[in-house]
Amino acid sequence: MPGFGSDPGFHRTRAQVAGGDAEERAAAYLASRGLAIVARNYRTRLGEIDLVARDGDVLVFVEVRMRSDGGFGGALESVTPRKQRRIAAAAGLYLARLPRQPPCRFDVLAVDAGEIRWLKGAFECA
Repeated sequence: MPGFGSDPGFHRTRAQVAGGDAEERAAAYLASRGLAIVARNYRTRLGEIDLVARDGDVLVFVEVRMRSDGGFGGALESVTPRKQRRIAAAAGLYLARLPRQPPCRFDVLAVDAGEIRWLKGAFECA
């Protein structure tokens, strides 16, 4: 696809660069708290999961949200029910690839104006 991926003419927007930086920071934050990152940017036709991690025996699907200011609401509030359904659908496809389904949870790691907040078990999958 022209203008995308490894094309030398492709330039990421400022928001894409900031989002990538937030995901890197989130992965380092979680790793420093004992989680093992097993996948990044798992994309499916149904949605994307920013990070997949292991917290002991629990498989954790992590949505990373960043807001540089509160003008459009906080990062946690931006994980709408629609977004939650898309993440849960993508997680279902991820889990279908595994030989057995481990216990899992959905976390949100919010970066608001540089401050990190980690909400474990942020939402349930239906």
